[in-house]
Amino acid sequence: MRRAIALAATPGVPRGPNPRVGCVLLHPDGRTIAEGYHRGAGTPHAEAAALAIAGPDARGATAVVSLEPCDHTGRTGPCSLALIAAGVARVVYAQDDPNPIAAGGAQRLASAGVQVVGGVAADEAAQINPAWSFAVRHGRPMVTWKVASTLDGRVAAADGSSRWITGEESRAEVHALRAEVDAIVVGTGTALADDPALTVRDATGRLAPAQPIRVVMGRRDLPEAAALRDGSAPLRHFRTEPPGAVLAALADEGVQHVLLEGGPTLVASFVLAGLVDRVVWFLAPKLLGAGPAAVGDLHVPGIDQAVPLRIAAVTRIGQDVRVDGTMGAIDAR
Repeated sequence: MRRAIALAATPGVPRGPNPRVGCVLLHPDGRTIAEGYHRGAGTPHAEAAALAIAGPDARGATAVVSLEPCDHTGRTGPCSLALIAAGVARVVYAQDDPNPIAAGGAQRLASAGVQVVGGVAADEAAQINPAWSFAVRHGRPMVTWKVASTLDGRVAAADGSSRWITGEESRAEVHALRAEVDAIVVGTGTALADDPALTVRDATGRLAPAQPIRVVMGRRDLPEAAALRDGSAPLRHFRTEPPGAVLAALADEGVQHVLLEGGPTLVASFVLAGLVDRVVWFLAPKLLGAGPAAVGDLHVPGIDQAVPLRIAAVTRIGQDVRVDGTMGAIDAR
């Protein structure tokens, strides 16, 4: 199973609406017959890829898959039927498919007389597709708030300057984080003040082949010469919609993971709407004493009503500190 999970995590698979899945076909004596993994929307699923390599040797084999085989006809046929047709005798899978449209493969296989075992290393497998699993369960993209601030929580100086609060190592990690998401969201305030490109670049400064959608929220127009209009990545401008409506619109485009890089006002609107799920905070060892804070007014009357952050990891990045966590529920205020 760990080999199937490693196959699912093969580098270079493009982002898309489908989960990353790996499959290993085993001979009854334990030998590996074939391996496969899903290479992106429209390509054969992991099971089909492995079955194509195995051919008739798949009869009587055990299929070890990182996700419950699908029972859905989309661009490709159901993996459950492909496994049954190939004569696979046993299927062992890790994570249950949370998608009600595609789920049911385990039941279909069992009804056809295939021995089915589920839940093997399910937690490990789920780590391969956290955004996909979240989006399927919640019906909206997962939102990660990325913030870079000084130790006293300032995201810019009093004169508005903010480049660069953190060091090169942290900025490289931000580009790696951007490469994992489908869209980056900022407000018009940030877009006008900083003129960001919001692109993914490698260590040499070159644009990555795949770029997330760049999303701006706010009423003001963007200048024609704005970096966000350079054509290097898609641009969406939502002028009046609240955060939930913007996420719904992005979900309709297949977006599963949003990186929130906005200023304090926009971030506060997402937090107050209960729409921040994860936090990645880069803290620089600097003090400003004045300037905009990382988040705007959350209407917190006292310390007992503070919005909790559950810390998952604290990492030293050069001279900076990276804090990863999840956002707790905010009381109705």
